[in-house]
Amino acid sequence: MDELQEFIDEQKAVDQEFAASFDEGYKHFKIGVLLKQARTNAGMTQDEIAEKLKTHKFAISRIENHAEDIRLSTLSHYAEALGKKLEIFIQ
Repeated sequence: MDELQEFIDEQKAVDQEFAASFDEGYKHFKIGVLLKQARTNAGMTQDEIAEKLKTHKFAISRIENHAEDIRLSTLSHYAEALGKKLEIFIQ
């Protein structure tokens, strides 16, 4: 385990607020990464997906980099613009 992960694990063990905010932040970060990865795997630029969604490149950048308050309908439209379907799982 690297030093950063050790630090995170130690902080989570002693600080419940840190643990909750870290985990929540990680979920949002992961959503943005998954969207960007899906877009690049589809061979599309931010400009191209923005055009399909009838928006601007900066809106796509904001979605990919700050996905903490993204609507389900936006996720669905984003997936459709990539020729994909959105699936949601509760575990």
